[in-house]
Amino acid sequence: MVRFLVHTLIFLGSAALGLWITSLILSDNMSLPLMALLVATVVYAVAQWILSPLIFKMATKYANAILGGVGLVSTFVALLIATLVVDDFTIDGIGTWIAATVLVWLITALATWILPMFLLKEAAEKKKG
Repeated sequence: MVRFLVHTLIFLGSAALGLWITSLILSDNMSLPLMALLVATVVYAVAQWILSPLIFKMATKYANAILGGVGLVSTFVALLIATLVVDDFTIDGIGTWIAATVLVWLITALATWILPMFLLKEAAEKKKG
């Protein structure tokens, strides 16, 4: 149970970092105020959690060539859902949508890889001590 909670926190934290940093980089064409960030993080994370395996399964069945892009496709769709559900979350322009998709995907992937090093290392040290 604790492991599930830690993984959930890492997933939510990486989603929040991805959305927040991307909104800072693309601030001219992407609006994501703090309260919208909190709601968008949950919506985005849940959408990613549901969409990633679904899109992977569909790609495996119908379009093997896009298997490498499953993360990008699910990120785009999750961003689209989040902008439709969260009132103050806007992304304007095709270029901004492409940049936001790539940046959120990249930052989230990096955060998902790096956050456990800090969170789980700290938990392991507490367990030892």
